[in-house]
Amino acid sequence: MSSDPIRATTVEACQSAQQMLAAMRHAVLAVNDPKTGHPHLSKIACQIDGAGVPVALLSGLAVHSRALAADPRAALLVETRADRGDPMTWPRMSLQVMAQLVADPAGLRERWLRAHPKAAVFIDLPDFRFWRLQPQAGFLNAGFGAAFRLTPADLGLA
Repeated sequence: MSSDPIRATTVEACQSAQQMLAAMRHAVLAVNDPKTGHPHLSKIACQIDGAGVPVALLSGLAVHSRALAADPRAALLVETRADRGDPMTWPRMSLQVMAQLVADPAGLRERWLRAHPKAAVFIDLPDFRFWRLQPQAGFLNAGFGAAFRLTPADLGLA
């Protein structure tokens, strides 16, 4: 019996991770605060683009936007919610990402508004920009005894 609690990544784990990303509408973003060096967490609206890469629409006034501009290394926590039961048993995935401003957001605006229609109030304000959050590695906790390390290829991004 192995003492490593991480299982070999399976096709089912990859499919589960990809489904979590496809269903994602919010996530917790962790950035490195440039003033203190400490992690800073924010709950953000987030979804995938047409290539399956997480994208966020962020205000340039927000702490997390300034932090990403200073250091593009970040992390996302994506959760699957259930109607009941212990939240600690619900599937969740953490991703190490590299953030990059989207220079040409063509197509993202319409896709974003379909998933987040209330964003129509602020999406065109001058301080809002799309950020692509390119996964570098991940970790899926799919429930008790079901933990998997993930690569970009496992997420369908290679």
